[in-house]
Amino acid sequence: MPTNGEKTFAGIEVALTTMRGVAISSSGKILKRHEARYEPDTLINAVAELTRELREAGEIESVGLAIPGLVNRETDRVLYSTGLPFTAQEHIHAELMQVTGLRFELENDANAAAFGEYKAGAGRDARDIFYIGIGDAIGGAIILDGKLWTGASGCAGEIGHITINTEGAECVCGNTGCLETVASGPNIVRRAQERLNRDSTSSLSKLGLRDDFTAEDIAREAKNGDDFAAMMLERTGRSIGIAVASMINLLSIERIIVGGPIMEAGEFLLDPIIEEAKKRSFLPCFEATRIVGAELGADGVAIGAALLARDAGSEA
Repeated sequence: MPTNGEKTFAGIEVALTTMRGVAISSSGKILKRHEARYEPDTLINAVAELTRELREAGEIESVGLAIPGLVNRETDRVLYSTGLPFTAQEHIHAELMQVTGLRFELENDANAAAFGEYKAGAGRDARDIFYIGIGDAIGGAIILDGKLWTGASGCAGEIGHITINTEGAECVCGNTGCLETVASGPNIVRRAQERLNRDSTSSLSKLGLRDDFTAEDIAREAKNGDDFAAMMLERTGRSIGIAVASMINLLSIERIIVGGPIMEAGEFLLDPIIEEAKKRSFLPCFEATRIVGAELGADGVAIGAALLARDAGSEA
């Protein structure tokens, strides 16, 4: 329970089939965590139920909801999302407030993660950051002088859809050769499975037979000494580094933070990102930028969403 009269805020990350929530105090202390699964047609009720679970930490002032899609915070509308059921997109904000009686703040998941890292993680001593989130998709977010910069449409930061190979695979966005077609979790797995047919000596060969084989499996096997897994992460890191170099040259930003489940790989992914970015960016810009891994881990998006709800409340 919060002490000294502190208020309680909640943050919820909505992924494709799961949700992760945290309750925090006004000072940012985590009071409770909870995870749940949901079906597409039960999303509203599932979020409401998760909110009730988090209320055990104290009466909640407001809730930040981070979703995999483009959000216009001024209108509280979801503009586009491949990770939410279509029927939930149009009126999700109004329905959640009606069902729970609480104020909700909608935000893109990468923006929420960036805000969390800026306030309480790897960016807490920086003024400006660019965040890259690598998961089922690849998202990005920009914070300038302490504020999320979302651009004219609310969609700024989408580094996952920078083209790195004009003859590459088709992306879900309709373009070809986007960074996401190479470096998102499912596409890291796809590329690994394609190569496993030609390399049966890797410890990943057995994993590749499983339906739930993930990019996190590759990260774990690399850390366990598997050369094939390490090679896949190195090649993935080089692709990310190409996009990172573009951001360095464009923004000359103080800090670039790389997060998401795949960052369990640590230096196996981060080192090639840094090396490739150095090769492809102007040296003065590169030397003024630090490229680091995120610090908040699996709770990062939910923590950031809760902090956004807290700070939006203080501005009201």
